[in-house]
Parts: sequence; C-alpha cells; structure tokens
Amino acid sequence: MNEKRYEKSYGGRALLPLVLFLGLYVGCGVYFLIRGESGPFNIISRYVSMIAGILAALFFYARDKTIAEKTDIYCENAGRPGVMQLGLIVLMAGAFASGATAAGGKDSIVNLGVALIPSHFLIPGIFVICAVISTCIGTSMGTLAAMLPVAFALADGAGLNHPMCGAACIGGAFFGDNLSMISDTTIAATKGVGAEMKDKFRMNFLIALPAAVITAVLYAVLSVNGGGSAAVTPGEYNLLACLPYLVVLGLAVAGLDVVLVMAIGLGLSGIIGVATGACTITAWAQAVSGGIEGMFWLAVFSMLTSGLVGLVRYYGGVEWMVEKITSLIKGKKSCEYVVGILTFVISAVILNNTMAIMISAPIAKEMGESFKIEPKRLASLLDIGACTAIMLVPHGTAAMMVQEAAGANYMEILPYLFYPFLLLLCTAITIQFGLMKSKHADK
Repeated sequence: MNEKRYEKSYGGRALLPLVLFLGLYVGCGVYFLIRGESGPFNIISRYVSMIAGILAALFFYARDKTIAEKTDIYCENAGRPGVMQLGLIVLMAGAFASGATAAGGKDSIVNLGVALIPSHFLIPGIFVICAVISTCIGTSMGTLAAMLPVAFALADGAGLNHPMCGAACIGGAFFGDNLSMISDTTIAATKGVGAEMKDKFRMNFLIALPAAVITAVLYAVLSVNGGGSAAVTPGEYNLLACLPYLVVLGLAVAGLDVVLVMAIGLGLSGIIGVATGACTITAWAQAVSGGIEGMFWLAVFSMLTSGLVGLVRYYGGVEWMVEKITSLIKGKKSCEYVVGILTFVISAVILNNTMAIMISAPIAKEMGESFKIEPKRLASLLDIGACTAIMLVPHGTAAMMVQEAAGANYMEILPYLFYPFLLLLCTAITIQFGLMKSKHADK
C-alpha cells in the first residue's frame, strides 16, 4: 500500500484523537450508566465524540500543513471504496427490513419461526444460521445485513432477549468471516504469511469449533432460564409473504453480491406486498424511505471513523503501535501471542480487520521465520485477532448495526458476547500448550 505519511511521526501521540473519541463516548457512557441515567450513551453522543476527535486531529497536529491539506487526507480515507460500499449495504439493509415489514413479511416470518422452532432454541438457532451463512459467503457485514431483519422479527414475536439476540448475530457473523475460504481476511492472512488455505482453515476451525459449541449451549441454557423468551402460540403465516426473507438468505448463502441480494429481496417484497393487498405501492415506498433514513447515521458514522483513522495513520500512530507491540517478543510462545495481539490492537484502532491483517502480515511472517513458527499458525492467529477485535469494539460497524436493530446499548449487549471471549480463550490455550503443531514444526 502506498499511502501518504507525514514527514515527522508523532508516535503514540498520534493516537490521542482516537483516545479522545473513545473516552468521551464509551467513558462518559459508562459513567452515566453507573449513575443510572436514562440513555447513558446518548448524553455525550457518538457524533459529538467523533467530531471532537476529528477536530483534534486536524488542529493539533502537523502545524506546517494547512487545514485544507489535512482535510484532504481525511476525505481520502473517509471516501475509501470499502467504506462507500459498506454505506450502500447498510442503506439497502434498512430499506429491505422496512419494505418486507410493510409487505406483511415480518409477522409471517415470526409465526413461521415460532411454529418450527421452540422459542428457547431460537437464539442458538440464530447464532448457528449466522455462522453457516457467513462461512458460505465469507463476509460478516453481508451476513448481518441479511440476518438482522429476520433475527429481530423473531425476537419481537417470541419475546426474546434483544441484547442476547444481537450478540448471537455478531458472533455467528464473524465465525464465518474468520473461517471462510472466500473471506478477504482468510485470503489476506494466508497470502501474507505464505500459508496454505486448507491448512489455515483446518487449524482455525479446530480452535473456533469448541468456542462456537459452548456459545450455542450457553444461549440455549440462558434462553430457558431467564433469557426473555416467552411461551407463544404461533399465529397464522403466509409463505408468500415470507418469501423475500427466504430468498435473501438463500441468495446470500449462494454467494451473490450482497447489494444485489438486498435489491432482489427489496423488489420482491414490494411485488408481493402489492399483489397480496398487504400494502399499496405508495405505502411500501414510504416504508422503504423510512428504513433508508434510519440507516443514514451508520453510513455517515462509518465515513467519519474511516477519516479519523486515516489521519491517525498519516501521523504515524499505527506504525508506532506495531513497533511497541513487536518489542514484547522474548521467544516462540511470546511471538505467537504478539502476532495475535498485534493484529487485534490494529484492527480495534483502524476498524478494518482485513487492513489490520495486511499491515501485520509482513511483520508476522518475518517473526515467524525467525522463530520457526508454521505459516498456518501465523495465518490463524492473524485472522482470529483481527476478527475478535471487531466483534468487541463498541464503535465498530457490527456493534452499531446490532445496537440499532436491537434498540439496546453496547453495555447491554457485551455480557452476551460469549463467542469472541471463548475464541480468545481457545486461542490462548492453543498457544500456551502448543496444540496443533505439525510433527516437523520445531525441526
């Protein structure tokens, strides 16, 4: 990557705008939550906190550059193709969710789900379905865009615990993002360290599977014992009205581009809604408009975040982190820990797991060659670290999408994010006890 860098690196000081943003948003949110305030994370909103960080990055660094020059750096990063694509995906997801609801699909899919699956198995079922879809299509955002309307339609109808349901969606979506052979993170990790994709998949799967199984069991137990599920009598459902949801899930699993998938589902919901008399074309269009407007904030916030991270990288903050983390290496075992920590921290800061792997992979490969660590281990650790960070950060796109859909704040969702914590635990056990090493690994 040939990106612009400021002539003088600010080192750790370059991270202060991000620290300011997180301190205002997360720190103040937690403070007001402890005080028992209503809507604690909205008192100092994400927008106010982000703008404060952006202004600090523009005004207090590179004094020899004009504000216009630094704003250009910000805009180049805010308008990255991946960020623009993400914005389109979330707008399409909002449009589909509202359009399908107006066409009567939400009530029908709820009643169908409740009729087929006992309510205390719905949340583990959502986790497993998200895991399967994300493994098939290789993208967490595509999985969340397709599944969130279905998951929370079921949550509303069956009286499920919304934060738990949202956490299940995040965990399942990143299970496949971390594993899938067509995921950009898998491709970046294997190509970056010279690993065979099948070898990385096998090792990564054996680390992730125990975490996923325990997660599903925990969701099932909690759903039975106070998870918020209620005994509900299935109502009537119209399979035709369910069709947009089923088509979206089917096409997503088939691997079609997520924007195309959302467009097909959206058009189908309008046709079915008007044909069955569930809504008029104008009522459907108004519902679609409302769904798009409801997602504007997320599209804009993604651009704001990407722009701020671009400035931090321009001032040398990311390079400083890499240097400090790699200085912790003392031996082979600590090297494996450092590889995972490095990509975790970078991913948490720049909010892009693929880019975090691309930044970390050359360093990991060099360290791996020095300490004779197998490429499959390096690739697995890079991918796990990067994906786990995105699952856990409160300001990431996944968390924001789920907070919006669940009507819950981050601190309500966090206690149910079992999968990323269990994945980290399984990874630490693998490193600590030297599991899954090839017989010739130390030769």
